[in-house]
Amino acid sequence: MKKTLLAILTLLIGFCSFAQTKASKSKADALFKKRNYLKAAAMYEQLKPEKDILQNLGDCYYNNYLMKDAVRAYAQLYLTKKETDSIDKEYLFKYAQSLMGIESYQRADSIMAIYVGYPVDTPSFRSNQQFNVPYDYVIQPMTRSTNNGDFGMSFFGDKVVFASYRSAQGNYGWNEKPYLDLFEAVIDDKEQLKKIMPFPKEINSKTHESSATFSADGRFMYFNRTGKKKVNVGDDKYATIRIMRAEFVNGKWANVTDLPFNAEAFSNQHPVLTKDGKRLYFSSDREGGQGSFDLYYVEVSADGTFGQPQNLGNIVNTKHREQFPYLSDDGKVLYFASDGHQGLGGLDIFYTRQYEGGWDKPVNLGETINSSADDFAYAVNEKNDKGYLSSNRNKGTDNLYGFTRFENEASYMVEGEVRDKNTKNLLPGTTVSLYDEANNLVGTMVVGQKADYVFKTKPNTKYRIEAVKDFYIPHSEEFVTNEEGKMRYTIELFVECYDDAEEIITRRDDGKIQIQMENIYFDLNKWEIKPEAAGALNTLFELLSKYPAMEVELGAHTDSRATNTYNLVLSNRRAQAAVDYLAGKGIDRKRMKPKGYGEEVPLVNCGTDRPCTEQEHSINRRCEFIILR
Repeated sequence: MKKTLLAILTLLIGFCSFAQTKASKSKADALFKKRNYLKAAAMYEQLKPEKDILQNLGDCYYNNYLMKDAVRAYAQLYLTKKETDSIDKEYLFKYAQSLMGIESYQRADSIMAIYVGYPVDTPSFRSNQQFNVPYDYVIQPMTRSTNNGDFGMSFFGDKVVFASYRSAQGNYGWNEKPYLDLFEAVIDDKEQLKKIMPFPKEINSKTHESSATFSADGRFMYFNRTGKKKVNVGDDKYATIRIMRAEFVNGKWANVTDLPFNAEAFSNQHPVLTKDGKRLYFSSDREGGQGSFDLYYVEVSADGTFGQPQNLGNIVNTKHREQFPYLSDDGKVLYFASDGHQGLGGLDIFYTRQYEGGWDKPVNLGETINSSADDFAYAVNEKNDKGYLSSNRNKGTDNLYGFTRFENEASYMVEGEVRDKNTKNLLPGTTVSLYDEANNLVGTMVVGQKADYVFKTKPNTKYRIEAVKDFYIPHSEEFVTNEEGKMRYTIELFVECYDDAEEIITRRDDGKIQIQMENIYFDLNKWEIKPEAAGALNTLFELLSKYPAMEVELGAHTDSRATNTYNLVLSNRRAQAAVDYLAGKGIDRKRMKPKGYGEEVPLVNCGTDRPCTEQEHSINRRCEFIILR
């Protein structure tokens, strides 16, 4: 009887534990769906680390910029699931971004390379930025406190306006911080915020307000407000962000209206108005974009009506986030934040110039302005070159930074794309290097998904630009910058793959690139190069001499008439003999890899049920040549 009771009790305890675990997961999932991330994370930490739990746990920390914790969760997800190839690529991107957030760039590059499908070299990208940025910057924090969540500075006459949760009421589930309000302030001669005052209740509500922009005459303000109603958006339920407009009437803000292109199903955010008031730029995750948040604009008519939102296109926008636009006074330079273009981690600030109705390739503003954290909301007074940005580089909390910028030397630039010479397809992962007339390396970079590059150059200087990619013939172009001429040179680099350039080079069904010529055949149990084999090796010598960057594997194979061990040793000797022959003619040994395969890869299968003829055995004794790069 006691044993029966004990068994029943054990079963009940196990069932209760299972039921509690299931209930805890359901509760954590519900909190996650509502974007109560920190509370959800605390519950997920208590559960068994299964795939969906690790994904959500990583996202909880990632969305609150707790990158060390995000790395821990994503690393566990990656290490436990990578063998089954069951990781959604989205989590590879977040894992790489989290690693960049803690400045683990080497590991981040290896994960990002898996995500994008080509090599990524952040250290080279970082060092190259010093040649490309149009300005140098000196920055400093604008407040002594780092806990107010200040961000998104804009100009309002002789004042500035920003968002903050200082003195705000109530907590927001996402990060357990108070709701954001808009504040105005003045800046003293030490570049510090003074006389900070909240906007009146007509503007600040019980939800979030942020990202204000003003018409040149100060009559209209556009700003963000989070909707009061939570709506189902895909699998989630949350309140979306809207752009509001207010009018300054008789010294007060009034007539707060919802813009007509807002909707409950998506967010419109971070408005910025051009100086002439005719265009409003903003960020949105509406359908029809490139991916997450894209940059758009609408035309603003004199009567206050709005046109249809227009996407800025895939030169500016990516499948990830493009946010916080800011326009130069003439409207021809756009600054924005993105984590989709190559950067230093998180959101980085970029600029692009308008030309012929389109936009140039975005250029990263480089270190100082950008960091491994989120850097965004760039704004500058072009009259004195003083400006502001927002960043959570200090302990993960948003803060305002002031900067002074200093123009570099004349910004001559060379830019372009790398494409396959025959297919005209873009070639991401190509290494592009710039050399001066003395062949000194000026800068190098591995091009990203759009295969584009940009380098800063000096006036009246001769340069050579070169593109190098595995299995392609290196290609270079020379150019000279003028003393008074074009400030930007566009050079498209077209490179040709070996199998297009040479008839004897073919791509096999397994993807390997093979040099097709007479195989080198060996006598039984011998590894000396026969006179008839020298002709084939001489052809290979000519090819290696023609293409100094080419590297090859010389693979030797035996027949099956000995032990596996003997055949492996014999094949290695044959491969080495071929390398020795070519090295004797002047080919660098570092470009050749001898590889013995023994009897493992026959051209003619032999066995006890099918003995080979002497001729078939001789066919299996051979050398083959595979291009490695």
